[in-house]
Amino acid sequence: MKLLKIALSCALALGLTAGHAQNLKLRAAGNLVATGLIQQTKEQPFFENFAKNTGTPIDVDYKPMDVLGVKDADGLRVLKSGLFDIVTLRLAQVSRDEPFFLGPDIVGLSTDYETARKVVDAYREAFDKRLQERYGGKLLGVYPFGPQVVFCKVPIGGLADLKAKKVRVYDASLAKFIEKLGGIPVTIPFGETQQALERGVTDCAITGPSSANSAGWPEVTTHFMPIGFQIALNAYAMNLDKWNKLPADQKAKLTESFKKFETEVWAYSKELFDDAARCNVGKEPCKTVKKYKMTDVPVSAADNKLIHDALMTVSLPTWSEVCDKSYDKCSATWKQVVGPIVGIK
Repeated sequence: MKLLKIALSCALALGLTAGHAQNLKLRAAGNLVATGLIQQTKEQPFFENFAKNTGTPIDVDYKPMDVLGVKDADGLRVLKSGLFDIVTLRLAQVSRDEPFFLGPDIVGLSTDYETARKVVDAYREAFDKRLQERYGGKLLGVYPFGPQVVFCKVPIGGLADLKAKKVRVYDASLAKFIEKLGGIPVTIPFGETQQALERGVTDCAITGPSSANSAGWPEVTTHFMPIGFQIALNAYAMNLDKWNKLPADQKAKLTESFKKFETEVWAYSKELFDDAARCNVGKEPCKTVKKYKMTDVPVSAADNKLIHDALMTVSLPTWSEVCDKSYDKCSATWKQVVGPIVGIK
């Protein structure tokens, strides 16, 4: 009887262990807290309730990159290392390691939501293939922070006034465009930009209106120009080894869950952009972020033409040259999948 009790106890313990083993625990490095409401109200709740949201026995230990002390520019390295199972990739920042991933968001291309969505959908398969082959990652989803606009602590009346100004940028494509305008591009991490503006390290800075508002940029700037340079795409990727070990039904559920999440964030991003653009200059309705009274700099037809022309004259040639050196099929792939959307052969 005693031996039977021991055997039953062992069997029960093994059963509990086997059952517990089915509840996979993943580690996720999420977006920067400093970026604001998309991270706080969409991303974090999604990952912190991952099993419920995906219908899988998978839990996630979620931490934002700036809480972890991980630099956003190192996203691909972190993914490849396997240190985290799911990693947020800020495409402009990680493009220093992989220029191909900036392809759907070079200056003058994805400046509005409708175009950006078409470009992302067209680029998705090639992006995923490159991510798997070179970085051991599986693409889960892509979303935009929204059109990247100008904040200045000095008066401006249009893009021409960026001449001789120090302008915070975040990738080479944008830096080249600022140089063409006669400005001085300064690469500064997002989390350090507010202080850089305050101290005069830079005169102007470019980011999305909601993220800037959440980070306090309007407290140290005076002029706001709502012209879109890029759409600021972000992606989620899972370590490919972890992905490949998942059963087919869980892969299908994750794919569907991220597709749903992606659709929600695209819509929310547009809502935030429109609202924050009003809030920054003191207009109503202002529901999502803090209201300021910045000077609203009107966007002229000439300004829009400068951005549009930049695609062919600056950003595409510059990006293609750099990208083709690291990936010989880079610009050819771009022209095949994105070219038809914007009328480029």
